[in-house]
Amino acid sequence: QVQLVESGGGLVQAGGSLRLSCAASGNIFSIYAMRWYRQAPGKERELVAGITRGGSTNYADSVKGRFTISRDNAKNTVYLEMNSLKPEDTAVYYCNAAGNYLLSIGWGQGTQVTVSS
Repeated sequence: QVQLVESGGGLVQAGGSLRLSCAASGNIFSIYAMRWYRQAPGKERELVAGITRGGSTNYADSVKGRFTISRDNAKNTVYLEMNSLKPEDTAVYYCNAAGNYLLSIGWGQGTQVTVSS
């Protein structure tokens, strides 16, 4: 099992930046990819960005060019750098670990990001 702890959320004005962190512990060798999801009130949870063990990344169209996902293998931590934030980025952001076949093997508790206009 994998445990994930997120940090870095908060309140920011539109156009501002935030960096989220997700620290993994437990059976980290089972992790193939790490992903960030978000869920806004009344909406379904959506994939924001992902990064594989090999460093390949993918992004939702809505955040391309503004968000950057990265990882520090030595610290077992994944980051989400969010720039040029918009009010529509307001959501609870969740870190997710995926194993083989990209099956989910762990979720973080979520961190609130609020972007004011």
